Parts: sequence; C-alpha cells; structure tokens
Amino acid sequence: MHIRSANFQISAPSLAACPASKLPEFAFIGRSNVGKSSLLNMLAGGKDLAKVSATPGHTQLINFFGVNNTWTLVDLPGYGFAKTVKKSAPDPFQEMIAGYIEGRANLACVFVLIDSRHPPQRIDLEFVEWLKKGPAPFVVVFTKSDMAKANLVKTNIELFEGKLAESREELPRVFTTSSKTRSGRAELLGFIEEALA
Repeated sequence: MHIRSANFQISAPSLAACPASKLPEFAFIGRSNVGKSSLLNMLAGGKDLAKVSATPGHTQLINFFGVNNTWTLVDLPGYGFAKTVKKSAPDPFQEMIAGYIEGRANLACVFVLIDSRHPPQRIDLEFVEWLKKGPAPFVVVFTKSDMAKANLVKTNIELFEGKLAESREELPRVFTTSSKTRSGRAELLGFIEEALA
C-alpha cells in the first residue's frame, strides 16, 4: 500500500463525540512508552502525524487521521493512567477506550502494541484477554525490535504467545516492528490493504 495522504481530522473525548463516518477504522493502542506515536509516523511515511512525547501518557483523546481518503487511522489513549491523573480518581481513559472499541460500528481492527524488549506484562495480557471477549478483531504488534537482541525479542514474543495459548483459543496474528529501521511497515500496511479488500 502506498500512503498518498495522511491528515489529522479530529480529536474526540468520547464515543459520542467521534465523527460520523462509514470508512473503515484501524485503531492503535498500547501502554505508555510503547512507541505508538513513532510507529504511527513510520506507517504514515512521515514524522509529524502523531506527536512523539518524552512523557508517557501524552495521548488523552481519541485522535482520527484520514489516510488516502479510503480509511481512518485512530490513535487511542494508552491503557493505564497518565502521569498527571491521580490514581484515586476514576479512570476516564479506560471508559473512553472501552466505549470506542465496544461501540464503534466501523472499527475494522485494533492493533495492540507490545514492547518487545520485555517479557509478558500483566497489563498487556489483561487487555488482550478483555479484547477477546469483545466484538472487535485485533492483532498484536511488537514494537522496538531494534532495541534488544534478536534472541531476546524472539523469546519475549514466544512467552507472550504461550501465555495467550493457555486459554486454548485461536491466537491473534502477530507482527514485529521497528520504527527506527521501518521493519514491519510493509507487513502492517499489507494487512490493512487486505482488510480493505
């Protein structure tokens, strides 16, 4: 797939505020510091689509980007608390995420981003288990594969898949990416192209 255009459309604080659209939407989500903004910019072929921040939890709204006038890339807030939110307060981000994923009729797929440098994290496994029970298709995307030795990345991915396999359900499709080397870009865009077809 060749990306001819990728433009910011709108930010929404809730499902009700999301724009009316019939175009297929592909949503990207991960915990803080997983490299989501860098991955989105790599996919779009530029550096300015999503703002890259040194502060985890920067994305606090549902951000919509129109791509090639044929599909929409959706940047979701990370699951877990932003640093500026008190943990004693209700988590509005979780409600926002759940509302969008469970209620958006034209959501074609959720891309769950996992940091390949680390062994399986409980928060990631719990989120994937929650997705399994919902209506939206999803895939798993391991990020930052250039920042650890290949054997460690391979081991961490196998451990994660092993944890998912314990439920004896079909495993989701898995991709491995690096925003720095741009590895995995063609595979992700190819997957989106197949879904659009």
